[in-house]
Amino acid sequence: MTKVVQLQISIKSAGSSALRLHKAFTEEGIQSSIISLQTSIVTEQNIKYLSKKSRIISRLDGELRNYINRKTIKKYGSFSFPILGTNVSEMEEIKNADVIYLHWILGGFLNFSNIEQLFKLKKPVIIVMHDMWWITGGCHHSFDCNKYIEECNNCQFFPGNKKNDLSTKGFKKKLKLYSKYNNLFFISPSQWLYACAQKSLITKDKPVFYIPNAIDNTHFKPFDKNVARQILNINPTETVIAFGAVEVNSPYKGWALLQEALDILKRDSVLKNISILIFGSGYNKNIADAIPFKTNFLGYLDEYSVTIAYNAADVFVVPSLADNQPTTVMESLCCGTAVVGFDVGGIPDMIMHKENGYLAKYKDSEDISNGIQYCIKNKIKGKILPIFEKTHIVKKHLDLINKLRSMQY
Repeated sequence: MTKVVQLQISIKSAGSSALRLHKAFTEEGIQSSIISLQTSIVTEQNIKYLSKKSRIISRLDGELRNYINRKTIKKYGSFSFPILGTNVSEMEEIKNADVIYLHWILGGFLNFSNIEQLFKLKKPVIIVMHDMWWITGGCHHSFDCNKYIEECNNCQFFPGNKKNDLSTKGFKKKLKLYSKYNNLFFISPSQWLYACAQKSLITKDKPVFYIPNAIDNTHFKPFDKNVARQILNINPTETVIAFGAVEVNSPYKGWALLQEALDILKRDSVLKNISILIFGSGYNKNIADAIPFKTNFLGYLDEYSVTIAYNAADVFVVPSLADNQPTTVMESLCCGTAVVGFDVGGIPDMIMHKENGYLAKYKDSEDISNGIQYCIKNKIKGKILPIFEKTHIVKKHLDLINKLRSMQY
């Protein structure tokens, strides 16, 4: 029996991708396990959590990361240079595995030395890229910067003009590390990141595959909108626009442009009785005051309650300025709710313009407003495309695993 182990900092990070893949592998007869740094209430079998000592190391790494990044320019998002971590290469789950998957392993989970300890095992290591970090000198999204194609230096994250800054060190470290091993394989969940990885000096000579993240559409599915609204105490006559993010004011998530779009909607639209649902973040007075419509903050929702929120909405908006394969887009489409988002990153993979949603021009808040109105007026329904069906995605993983197991390293 094939044995797979997946490493992920927490079960719920990266859109729960490791957990969803774990369940899918188990259904297919693969002996799957997950190693997670942070503990969770998830009760799935074969999940191993690291010790309290590892979590202390993670917190110390966080303090070092905050110090290193104290002067970074925040509008560019996150920059990571892993310093501390835990050696997991001697764990039974790792030693017994035929294939190792690495998901989101930063945040004091693994450092560069720990990553190399896994590479040295001469097992196939599949790196699932949930953002750009694996192909850059340290940024998680480069926005308009293309230095990762040749060499990161004088990074926009750091003020001043330094040729050999931390991004250069991170870039050279990855380039040297990847070039030493032939057992590394990269998966991109989006065609956008797949193209980026093929251009990056770090990964252009490594095998890269396009396989979207799996989603369980037996759980995320449509049901009666009026029932969903009754549960959330929403008037059935309202026009409901939903928006979700763990951090509503994240530099990646485009809140300011959504605010502009809502202002335009208030000023120009013929739509009546509009209300806003925001989930993933608790009440924020500044955001509440800035929205010209009645607003409901639902806070963090589990998979069951978020399904109710998607079904209660007429349209879901994802105004991301940088994103890979946003899980919320897939979840909303599975629930039959159309999605409006910018034509950026992996969002165009999932949205067929004016068929299951609306692709707005990048950073054009007026077009976001147009998209909201178009979807509502034309009663556009969400649906996932065939390439995102779980059976199709799991087959691509199984085919890759079988191929890699037959190779010599």
